Amino acid sequence: MSFKVHVSGAAEQAVKAALPQLVADLVASGITAQDAALWGPDAEAEASKRLGWTESVAISRPLVPEIVALRDELRAKGVDRIVLGGMGGSSLAPEVIAQTAAVELTILDSTAPGQVLAALGDRLESTALVVSSKSGSTLETDSQRRVFEKAFRDAGIDPRERIIVVTDPGSPLDASAREAGYRVFNADPNVGGRYSALTAFGLVPSGLAGVDIEELLEEAETISLELAIDDPTNPGLILAAAIAGGNPLKDKLALVSDGTHIVGLPDWAEQLIAESTGKQGTGILPVVLDKLAPELSANLPDLQVVRLVDNADARHLFPADRHHGEILVSGSLGAQFLVWEYATAIIGRLLGINPFDQPDVESAKIATRGLLDNRPEATAPAFVADGIEVRGTAAVVAGAGTLSGAVDALLAQLGPDGYVSIQAYVDRIALPQLAGLRDLLAGKAGRPVTFGWGPRFLHSTGQFHKGGPAVGVFLQITENAPEDLAIPDRPFTFGQLIQAQANGDASVLADHGRPVLTLNLTDPEANLVPLFDAVN
Repeated sequence: MSFKVHVSGAAEQAVKAALPQLVADLVASGITAQDAALWGPDAEAEASKRLGWTESVAISRPLVPEIVALRDELRAKGVDRIVLGGMGGSSLAPEVIAQTAAVELTILDSTAPGQVLAALGDRLESTALVVSSKSGSTLETDSQRRVFEKAFRDAGIDPRERIIVVTDPGSPLDASAREAGYRVFNADPNVGGRYSALTAFGLVPSGLAGVDIEELLEEAETISLELAIDDPTNPGLILAAAIAGGNPLKDKLALVSDGTHIVGLPDWAEQLIAESTGKQGTGILPVVLDKLAPELSANLPDLQVVRLVDNADARHLFPADRHHGEILVSGSLGAQFLVWEYATAIIGRLLGINPFDQPDVESAKIATRGLLDNRPEATAPAFVADGIEVRGTAAVVAGAGTLSGAVDALLAQLGPDGYVSIQAYVDRIALPQLAGLRDLLAGKAGRPVTFGWGPRFLHSTGQFHKGGPAVGVFLQITENAPEDLAIPDRPFTFGQLIQAQANGDASVLADHGRPVLTLNLTDPEANLVPLFDAVN
């Protein structure tokens, strides 16, 4: 399948404006040659150790037979269910890869106790856990590993036969896992987490689950040469120019999946773009939408639509299919990964920022650790309505009195260039319907609305929330989990951990001057109807 990017309207004008300079500056060949100077002197030190993804196909190839051999070994022992414990870039690519291949892979990218319990309670006797952490110190992943170790031991299963670790060489997890006797796959340390789709982080869990990962690498390889050439037909250059080359810049990017052969790519692209570009008060805000989302008919001047289709060429043959002004993109999954990585790095150059650092991600982690260490009493809610506890920044909760009043007060803080971010720190297996709040709130607000499951978004889009343009308003939804779960050898539970993560992020957002409304569901199932009524 050939890769196509079709542009029209403002996107076409953006390409005409920005593409010639990108070609003249030899940006594509420079990225392929790992020229760290492309993003300016301030970014050079970080970029010099973050461009390994350009050769990830070649570096990852030797992993394929190792992964396949381990998969066969596990299956011979009756182990055919793979759980992935990982956050952000460590889980989003394998999720897309497995969904697109229609292969079962249980993604555990949460600290919600109900979600962890669901992963533990399903076919443990035939389960292996992949523990994925680039830094080797990710709190969520460490907690998931601890609870699975205990579950395996309690079931009379040797964890050494069931736990596989993916991490950077020399990380704390690399050392401790080898000492414990676990099977370890090292990833290329010169690749950042969000650019790691075609490295061990993407390939080990999906390959063990049964995906043909050799084919995925071949798909990426087919586009490699096109991406390396400084030519106006280079799809990475065209896509980057269409997104970030316009004047004025359309800094909201709708990602719409309108094809059938790739499942879930917008969620992966969202974290790549948001974490790479959202800093220094600038950035492109990705907004994942379905085909009927209110934003698509609202004619928002700062929203550029990218439609992921099965065949971009066919889409402009007939007027009804053209989606004038949108960017139409088609290609295989492996090629999509590589094109979007190139395009995102180029967008960073066009915006004048470093696309490889994440300076504001750590702030929420520090706040979480502080709350876990001290565990202060929860602040009293501003008020309680229909069993939902309402907290928030002063301008949002002062004088609200009702749930709908608080939602209205939050939206009153929304400017003409703003966006709403819904952050659901809940068990998404038990409460998937919460995602339906997105369309409701988008219709009510008349502005782009993003939706993220907490805490996984903290490792990606959370960077944009603090470092990007200060135009967002934030609706947090938390829960009193019906059942909690202890974390072995830790002084806190999963329930306490996810609450600390939500509270820590809310405090950092407030410190950055962002309006925040937190709605805590004291009885999640019973509180859903009043919650939806308040938003509607």
